[in-house]
Amino acid sequence: MILFPPLSAEIRPLMERILTLVDEVFPLPRRFRAGLPEDVAELSRLFTSGRGDRSESYMGKPGLLSAYLRYFLPWNCYRLCRLLPALPLTFSSGDALTDLGSGPITLPLALWISRPELRNLALEFRCLDRTGGILDAGKQLWYALAGRSSPWIIKTIRAPLGAPIHGPKAALVSAVNLFNELFWDIPYTDSQSLARGADKNARLLGSLTAESGSILVVEPGIPRSGAYITVLRTALQAEGRPPLLPCPHTGQCPFPGTARNGTGGRAKWCHFALQTQDAPQSLHQLSIAAGLPKERGTLSFLLAGPRVKQNPAESTAPPGKPVSRDLLPVRIISDPFPIHQEPNQFNPLYSRYGCSARGLILVTGEKRAIETLASGNLLELTPTVPETRDPKTGGIILLRPSGADWVI
Repeated sequence: MILFPPLSAEIRPLMERILTLVDEVFPLPRRFRAGLPEDVAELSRLFTSGRGDRSESYMGKPGLLSAYLRYFLPWNCYRLCRLLPALPLTFSSGDALTDLGSGPITLPLALWISRPELRNLALEFRCLDRTGGILDAGKQLWYALAGRSSPWIIKTIRAPLGAPIHGPKAALVSAVNLFNELFWDIPYTDSQSLARGADKNARLLGSLTAESGSILVVEPGIPRSGAYITVLRTALQAEGRPPLLPCPHTGQCPFPGTARNGTGGRAKWCHFALQTQDAPQSLHQLSIAAGLPKERGTLSFLLAGPRVKQNPAESTAPPGKPVSRDLLPVRIISDPFPIHQEPNQFNPLYSRYGCSARGLILVTGEKRAIETLASGNLLELTPTVPETRDPKTGGIILLRPSGADWVI
């Protein structure tokens, strides 16, 4: 299974169209365009190292709003357009979808671009954000992209997280780049506060979602996000909502992000890296000018499914895939890296980290065989008896022979 397919021939021109629409709907005078890269760099700083310098109304500044619409919105939309086509999301006319921390309604925009089979359904989107200006900007972009005759209804709600949302529960509740605003200042060592926050948010997400609905959370692909996704996954399972993706199982997560492994090093975190060659060229040019080149985009995400009554931890098969005694589903997580070998070994071996019901896996083989895999691929590999474990991570080493193509 390819989790992050490249932009299709239908999606790519629409992704380019977003950039054109931003300029059409929010024209930037020539005298301000030269300062756009600097505004992008400053907004990036306010999102990371300069978070303490932000005021509540910082997005009301024209330069920063322009930077968000021309840089952060397109890149966020791009990442979602790489992810959404692979997600098992099915809707019917009349369904409601709730997007928390919606910003310029990025998720509805990306869903319309990347899932053309949904465009004729009568869907209602409730887009909640505490900043009214950026919601209004997103709605203007939405009408420019989809037109006012679209059967999709976009309702914007200017309110903080936790505010009441009226109407029937949603077929999908989404939160994209939202929770890092809440857990960013929690120290790595404070796992209890992280878990308490995840429990609270899992209850909130569940309360807004229909029994048969799903929950999608997407965050930046950094260790802090990976740690949060892991504890949120546990909290949602306690609410009866097992993970559908990216997890190939519903057992304990082997990528906790903040835990320490046996050697004292930081544990690996669940995240995925996407090559961005198919992103709009003008977006790459702005990124380079701002000193923020994006040869790769990263994200951590979780799709939790409908509520179940049985204990979800009893199942270890990926969604829709029967358990095989001979083959183990493994989700590829990392980039290739060489593994320690004897000095006289002729063919160097490379590995990628993978996630499985048996814990952390090192998918290992000749460099060429490992490089053909992509972040997010789901493989079926044959467990070995007795197990061979990596002394550094404790993970199980499974071989992928050269030329094997076991993507499912």
